[in-house]
Amino acid sequence: MSSAIFSILGLLISLALTGAGLYYLIKEKHDQNSVKIYRTIAIIGAVILIGIAAKIGFIGL
Repeated sequence: MSSAIFSILGLLISLALTGAGLYYLIKEKHDQNSVKIYRTIAIIGAVILIGIAAKIGFIGL
């Protein structure tokens, strides 16, 4: 039961992290330092999202 809760919570957090990174990446596209930071955040969120989605797909909740 707790594994399902952690999987869903991780999925939501990684989705929020990816969305926020992409939102601010677009919003601050003229500042190159901000672009590097927000691109990194979006990539980290996407990697976590893919990893948790694969875990759910292969193993299940």
